[in-house]
Amino acid sequence: MKLNENVLIDGKSVVLVPYKAKHVDKYHAWMQSPELQELTASEPLTLEAEYEMQHSWWLDEDKCTFIVLDRGLWQDPAVNEIDSMCGDVNLFFNDQDDKTVAEIEIMIAESNCRGKGFGKESLLLMMRYGVQELKVSKYTAKIGCQNTASLGLFKKIGFVEESISEVFQEVTLEFPMTQSIQERIMDITSHAAMKIYSDDCKVKPT
Repeated sequence: MKLNENVLIDGKSVVLVPYKAKHVDKYHAWMQSPELQELTASEPLTLEAEYEMQHSWWLDEDKCTFIVLDRGLWQDPAVNEIDSMCGDVNLFFNDQDDKTVAEIEIMIAESNCRGKGFGKESLLLMMRYGVQELKVSKYTAKIGCQNTASLGLFKKIGFVEESISEVFQEVTLEFPMTQSIQERIMDITSHAAMKIYSDDCKVKPT
């Protein structure tokens, strides 16, 4: 969607930036990995098709995507934004009867960035953004039964199992955003700062 095209969310360990055409080459390289294809239930695309998808997602008001950056690398003046990329986080507004329900996805593609809390912080920052800016009232997630790491992460945050599809080998999780839960998410992510994104937008280490 276009709403977040100039939004940067600055966290402790990660920075979220809008998915731009300049990110596509690296994203495409990630998605050639059989492991990531399996974990995300994705089919490999040609580079041209990947560029077309990035553009279509930018136009689609039912999809919100941020690229996840390793903040430690991003702060380094010698490291460019592309080399700081480590994954992505998405919201999909697929429920035509209730546009306040969003399906959320997270991918930490760089193996050396896993196990550092990047996925958890990215999810929480996106959930904060969804509540504040997109009026999300409930989050859902669909995760492969074999993806134990993601299932553990979502359940640790507070998602609860709603159903299991034996056909698709997929677990559906839910997280209703009650007032008390909203307040908890806001408190946990109170360190986050939403800023204007630009190609040279970096912050000095604190």
